[in-house]
Amino acid sequence: MKRFLITIHLMLMATLGCWAQDTLLFTLSQAIDWAQRHAPSAVAAQHTLQSAYWNFRAYQASYKPAVSLSTSPTFNRGIERVVQPDGTNSFVHVSQLSTDAAIEVSQNIPLTGGNLFMKSSLLRDDQIEGSKMTAFRSQPISIGYQQNLIGYNEMRWNRRIEPLKWQEAQKQYNETMELVASQASQYFFDLATAQTNVDIARSNLASADTLCRYAKGRYNIGTITENEMLQLELNQLREETNLLDADVEMKQAAEALRNFLNLPTGTALVVMPDSHVPTLEIPLDEALELALQNSPDPDYYMRQQQEARQNLAYARASTRLKADLYLQFGLSQTGETFHEAYRSPTDMQYASLSLSVPILDWGRGKGKRRVAQSNVDLADLRAEQGMKSFEQNVMKMVQQFNLQSRRVAVANQASQTAKRRYEVARRLYVLGKNTILDLNSAISEKDAARRSFIQSLSTYWTLYYGLRSMTGFDFEKRMPINWNKI
Repeated sequence: MKRFLITIHLMLMATLGCWAQDTLLFTLSQAIDWAQRHAPSAVAAQHTLQSAYWNFRAYQASYKPAVSLSTSPTFNRGIERVVQPDGTNSFVHVSQLSTDAAIEVSQNIPLTGGNLFMKSSLLRDDQIEGSKMTAFRSQPISIGYQQNLIGYNEMRWNRRIEPLKWQEAQKQYNETMELVASQASQYFFDLATAQTNVDIARSNLASADTLCRYAKGRYNIGTITENEMLQLELNQLREETNLLDADVEMKQAAEALRNFLNLPTGTALVVMPDSHVPTLEIPLDEALELALQNSPDPDYYMRQQQEARQNLAYARASTRLKADLYLQFGLSQTGETFHEAYRSPTDMQYASLSLSVPILDWGRGKGKRRVAQSNVDLADLRAEQGMKSFEQNVMKMVQQFNLQSRRVAVANQASQTAKRRYEVARRLYVLGKNTILDLNSAISEKDAARRSFIQSLSTYWTLYYGLRSMTGFDFEKRMPINWNKI
């Protein structure tokens, strides 16, 4: 319900043009939800997924029958050279119109890499001037097959690589969306830290002002020294400077979050961090298994290895003996009318075998094969090292995350304790039972503990969404992450 309300709120402000006058309140979940729908990186990831989807659809379509209709009408009017029966040349005036049409059904054969086709065609020649003759040539049906006998079968390699690409693209999209969440949490807590610094500076400035006015009275009656009085005045001036710096920092952090969320310039943002975090203990073995199953990294390295081997197969085929076979047989007939062109068609056969053998290439083919083989070895090495680094990163992140919830609890308790200590130190100082050094120490510890708590929250959620991106799994809901809606 909150997400729906904030969306309606943003739409209304965009319509009324009052972005600069409104303040948007974001919880962490709302900021992440908005980022995953509107952040430029999320939108770019969606387009990348769509591109990968249509590439995969095109690959699938290449293994289905294709039907095509073709025609190439020509008109020729001029003087042509015609070879006579006795071998002499004669130049004659011609004026011809040729029209043709052919429909063809073809099917790729993945097992062999060949192409099987069946077609039907009709050609009409018209003599426009002179005798004004009309002739037809028909091929009611013909069946053919073309095949590279020795060499590279691209379709067989595509069957290995293209599904892997599509699987990798889906996992990559899931990972990117979770990384967007991780980045959103970083920007969110950057602004939360800046807001905290402003709150701290304001609170400290108000406290310093109160203590300074109180100290002036004590100084006038001689209960505190001039040095202590000057120290309190310096504290007040320092807190004024801290407030100015904190305000600038908060504006910069708000601008960074606003840009990441793709919100219009001038939108005022306020974030509301929740001090509660889920207490999760993620088993290392489970995280590794999920990461190997759902992360795009294993598919990426496997694809790199397959593509390197594909290039090696192509290099071997293109630098050795080549043999191409073309077969076609069917029926054909000619006639002066359309009906005669289809009456009693005669047999038609055509066969072609082309060979190409490299005799001397000065080592060019061998060099291509050696380079391709080297790339295969390099891809294998990178895959091995990359997977080791990947598993180490998963292990490191799991170990850090499993400790972080406890760190958040400790940081929260330390913040509360430091706050109470400051209140005690301030009260004792007012009663004259504490020194200015003790008070300043309490102020510093209070501020540092509060900042440390916000930082611990930021680290927790950054690790959490980073771990989700690597494993493709929602550990809180115990279900796989699937952003793919295509």
